[in-house]
Amino acid sequence: MPLTNHTILITGAGGGLGSTAALALAQQGATIILLDKSIPKLEKIYDTIVAADATTPIMYPFDLAGATEVQYHELANKLAEKYGHIEGLLYSAIEFDAFTPLSIHSSMAWGHTLNVNLNAPFILTKVLLPLLNKAEHASIVFTIDSYVRDAKAYSGAYGVSLIALESYAKILAEELSSAKKIRVNTFVPGPVDSPLRKKAFPAEDKSKLLAMSELAPAYLYLFSHKSIGTTGQTVDARTFKL
Repeated sequence: MPLTNHTILITGAGGGLGSTAALALAQQGATIILLDKSIPKLEKIYDTIVAADATTPIMYPFDLAGATEVQYHELANKLAEKYGHIEGLLYSAIEFDAFTPLSIHSSMAWGHTLNVNLNAPFILTKVLLPLLNKAEHASIVFTIDSYVRDAKAYSGAYGVSLIALESYAKILAEELSSAKKIRVNTFVPGPVDSPLRKKAFPAEDKSKLLAMSELAPAYLYLFSHKSIGTTGQTVDARTFKL
């Protein structure tokens, strides 16, 4: 299997897209570190992966918004002790409350959303870069929402954080490109029948959307040898072809 001996950490692994990626990558031989604040959700995807006779994953309960920088370093140290290096890092944890005018956006919701969607990826990437550098090749993938890329009205902290996250990914890709070891790309799932999509657009006809399972080939590409040399790019599930 193409991802045998690969260790990949997925944030928001208990969510719709996170669990989809975790199962798809585990079925290709990867050892998945399931990171999520919800233990029941972690247990559910853990059981799903085991039931599929895929590589047994690791559960790591972790609150991206509430964790201190010390706890981020503790996570990195534990991974270093157990694995020595990791080959992949997928950001699927997304905080979305509701579409809200900026004029009435609560400061608490603003701060929480930016913590999960922007600050956490910065800190986690920073503490895990040494482990990624120890792999022969490694991949970092940030999940971006196509709806807010054009700075849509009422997207609030959710829109601001993901627009900033995409820029962060491009800056990081350029800074790491010269070493040719760690590739950094963004992934746009597009309109997909996910829990987040249902929350954002409850009245939408979901039968016209992609099923989450249809994203599996794109995830495999982003974390397999096929994407080595591709960095600073955006992979859009709506146009992706192997």
